[in-house]
Amino acid sequence: MTVPYDKTFAQKLLHDMLRIRRMEEKCAELYGAQKIRGFLHLYIGEEACAVGALHALAPGDNIVATYREHGHALVRGVPMDAIMAEMFGKSAGCSRGRGGSMHLFDAATRFYGGNAIVGGGLPLAAGFGLADKLQKRQAVTAVFFGEGAMAEGAFHESMNLAALWQLPVLFCCENNLYAMGTALARSEAQTDLCAKAASYAVPTLKADGMDIVAVHEAMKLAARHVRDGLGPFFLELQTYRFRAHSMFDPELYRDKAEVEEWKTRGPLHTFSARLKAESKLTEEEFLALDARANAEVQASVDFAEAAPWEPVEDLLKDVVTPPSPSIPLPPAGEGSNPPPSPARGRGAGGEGPP
Repeated sequence: MTVPYDKTFAQKLLHDMLRIRRMEEKCAELYGAQKIRGFLHLYIGEEACAVGALHALAPGDNIVATYREHGHALVRGVPMDAIMAEMFGKSAGCSRGRGGSMHLFDAATRFYGGNAIVGGGLPLAAGFGLADKLQKRQAVTAVFFGEGAMAEGAFHESMNLAALWQLPVLFCCENNLYAMGTALARSEAQTDLCAKAASYAVPTLKADGMDIVAVHEAMKLAARHVRDGLGPFFLELQTYRFRAHSMFDPELYRDKAEVEEWKTRGPLHTFSARLKAESKLTEEEFLALDARANAEVQASVDFAEAAPWEPVEDLLKDVVTPPSPSIPLPPAGEGSNPPPSPARGRGAGGEGPP
């Protein structure tokens, strides 16, 4: 299939995939050097999903993602400096250093996480959709999640309410075949994910998540459906991660030959080859795009290294509400409320005989 985009936009898509790949490769290196701590879930191999999908959305749309969200945040417009500083746990990070890798957040770009709980973003997306519908905003809420989240109750509750109330939510399932280390067929009786979503009378579409053109075109169609007030939509992007689930994963659940086979379909080299074949990219232009990506990554590392840590005196900020001067504190040793009397013989809600 011919790439249906002009040279400028096609190279923009390629450059964004390069930015994600080079940033994450550097993050893996920094994790080994203990500059980045905690959990780290890399998106390497899946870049076409975030880039193709997010370029089909508008600035006023809402984005909700998973803990494998670094690429989504970057393409959405969160500065790489702020992302890298957050990885380092520095106060200049997009979550002030308190979220780390799994909790990137930026209200200015309407990027609402980064959620560490599997399926945790799905109810949030339904809430955003309901808010937009009540306020008559013609916005789309795109929620990204893995196929493992479809075994969670939150998926079914969110899908049901979105269909029942016709909420403007675009459900984007990034199916990379493994929920942590569990293959799809080992965890879900119904492995046809579109069939599962269609049971809620929601239109569905399946796309090759390794092909950025297929992702972008499918996402444009799905977003148009939602934006036109026709209710929710379910999009399955069939993709594959080349790295382990996280930096702690020994990766004993899949064969190396399987990984190498999927790498032959990698989104970076396949898309760049197509562009070269159509005279939309030269090798010199590819190297220049790659150099720009590497320079941006190095600048973000320098920024994160130089950024300050959060002051010790601020550690309870936004954790404990400071007392209001207009509300007197109780005397020392006294609580603000008397302890509740025991509800002897009473059931839930205080019902039952005294």
